[in-house]
Formats: sequence, C-alpha cells, structure tokens
Amino acid sequence: MNLHQPLPDFTHVCGVSRSILGQPWRWRGAPGAGADEAFVPDDLVAQLLMGRGVAREEIERHRAPTIREFMPDPSIFRDMNKAAERLADAVQAREPVTVFGDYDVDGATSAALLIRLLRDLGCEPQAYIPDRLMEGYGPSGEALVRIAQGGARLIVTVDCGAQAFEALDMAKAAGVDVVVVDHHKCASSLPVAHALVNPNRLDEDAYAASHGHLAAVGVCFLLGAALVRALRARGFFEGRREPRLVDLLDIVALGTVADVAQLRGLNRAFVTQGLKVMAQRRNVGLAALIEVSRLTKAPTCTDLGFALGPRINAGGRVGKSDLGVRLLTTDDPEEARAIAEELERLNLERRAIETMVCEAAEALCKAQGNRSVAVVSGQGWHPGVIGIVACRAFL
Repeated sequence: MNLHQPLPDFTHVCGVSRSILGQPWRWRGAPGAGADEAFVPDDLVAQLLMGRGVAREEIERHRAPTIREFMPDPSIFRDMNKAAERLADAVQAREPVTVFGDYDVDGATSAALLIRLLRDLGCEPQAYIPDRLMEGYGPSGEALVRIAQGGARLIVTVDCGAQAFEALDMAKAAGVDVVVVDHHKCASSLPVAHALVNPNRLDEDAYAASHGHLAAVGVCFLLGAALVRALRARGFFEGRREPRLVDLLDIVALGTVADVAQLRGLNRAFVTQGLKVMAQRRNVGLAALIEVSRLTKAPTCTDLGFALGPRINAGGRVGKSDLGVRLLTTDDPEEARAIAEELERLNLERRAIETMVCEAAEALCKAQGNRSVAVVSGQGWHPGVIGIVACRAFL
C-alpha cells in the first residue's frame, strides 16, 4: 500500500452515507464547516491519527512521539511526591525495600523497573511475586506481614494494591510503610497506605486522570523520574552518576504492550522509544528471551505482544511466578539464558494446556446448541488458562 495515497471519501463508501441505525457516517479527519472541501490529508498515517481524534496541528508530534514531548510532570498525580520522598529516604538510609508485584507481564516489568533503578541508586531491593494458585491476585495481609517480619521497612506494591483494604491495614499494624503504585480502577474510598499513586483515583484532577490509560509500568516510570528528581534536590548525585531512566524504556514498552494498554499519547512515546532501546539488547534478560523466541530482527510491537509477553506470562500462569522479574533484573548471561529457556518450555506447556481446555470447552458449548451466552466448566481445568480460553473459544 502506498502510504502517500489519499484514502477514499469515507462519508460515502460504496454509495452508503448512513449506518443501519440511520446515523450519518462522518470521518473525523474531514474538513469542518467553512473549510476547504478540497483538503486532503498528507498520507495514511495522518488520516489514521486524525481519525483517532488527534488535531491537525498535533499530527507531527504524534507521528514521531518522544518522551520529552509527552511526559507530564510526575507531581500532577496525587501522592506522587509523597511516594518519591519516602523512596528517597529509603535510598539514603539504605533501608530494606521489597517490591511486591503482580504475576503478569505488567507486574513483572513494573517490579523489574523499580528494582533495577533502586539497585542503580545503591540499594538491594527484594522482589515478591505471589503464586497465582496458592495466593491469588494482589497483596494479602499475611504476605505483607511476613515481608515485614523479614526485615523490610518499606514495601512498594506495583500493578496491585488499589483495592487491598484488609491487607494494607495488616501491614500498617505490623509497622511497615506501604507505597501503592497501580493503574486499576479505584473505589471512592482508598486503602490506608503511606502513599497511593494511581491515575485512576477518583479524586485526581482532569489532566492527571487523562493518563488513566497508562499501564502500571508507565506509572512506575513516572515514579522513578520523581524519585531521581527528589534525590537530585537533596544533593544525592554530587559526586556520583545519575541513573539513565531512558535505558529502562525497553521494559516499559514490553509491559505497556503486553498489558494491552491504549497506544496513544505517552504510551506511544514509551513504546516508540522503548523499541529503540530494546533493539540495542542492553538488558541481558530481554536479549536472552529474544534469542529463545527466535527473533532475528529488532523486535516490533507485535513481537512484544505475541512473542515476548506470552513467554513471561507463562511463568505466572503455569510455572514459577517470579521467573519474569528474575529474568528482567539479572545481569548474568548464563542465568538469563537458563530462565529464558525455562520460560520457553513453560510457554509450550501453557499452549498445550490451553489447547486441551479450549477443545473441551468448545465441545461442551456445541452440546448446548446455539446460545447467545454459554457457561461451561470442567474438572481439572487449569485456572492459569481459563481467561485465555474464555477469550478464544469462539474466535
């Protein structure tokens, strides 16, 4: 396809100007009233961007998105400064810190980003990823108390925690500070935490809330920027190198795409720039995963969603939930290769289990006849693949 060839007039396609419900078809990129009716956008990319609501004058900014152009001041988010200051205290005092992440790719990348950043700042943070089958989703009070009893004075939950009322109450009673970094929808009341950073808090202002499409790893990147800024203001970097946050954009891109976050605004910048970093294969674990995925060229957005993401997810679905974080945070090539090969094996196992459950579910659906909604269940179906099967059974 020639990207510079104008698209047809979408207000009249095949002679049709209205939908089946009688609504007029209007291309959002078409000229408005009083505009030059002969106006034709430059190319397909421009038309697609305008069709997605991008203003004409914003096209070039969105065509080649950069972090500088799209990144907001992290301080616009409620509790962001409070979270950054608490982390800065932990960095300067070398406090024991544990990062508690979800077991999917967004959770693994979020945890890996903060762990790598804190290591670069001189800390030795620990990772805790709950077991999907034994512990379920999100932080449990028992787990947080156990982490506190192990010596942690600060716990950062990533990609989870926004609804963990009871668990955070138990953590507070145990005397440990908890910073929640999440992107899931919040209730009108919030759990008790030292800080809760989430663009989807109901009390955020309009500009902060407009970033509600960020994956948790994107919110963690913003927290990382706020942390570096807080330490800079304290003179922490006098005589030492500041960490390069842009070097972590490969992890941000992976988590953003794998979590199926909307690729608009800051997310498009994260992925565009993150793919450039990933092509350099600086992250030893990602390089090993790219190799076992048999990708011979620089990864694309499709590769993140359909090659790399599923392999990291396989650890949380049918294997060890912490494999993804371990892979993304190791600097040992041998360890990275071993973990990547294990994730490849687990992904093949996940696909076989998924196929078996999907075939069984489809057979049960067929036996029920033609129904608008079918509810089926089976003995021994692996809970780690149920969601995938539900999405694919009728595709």
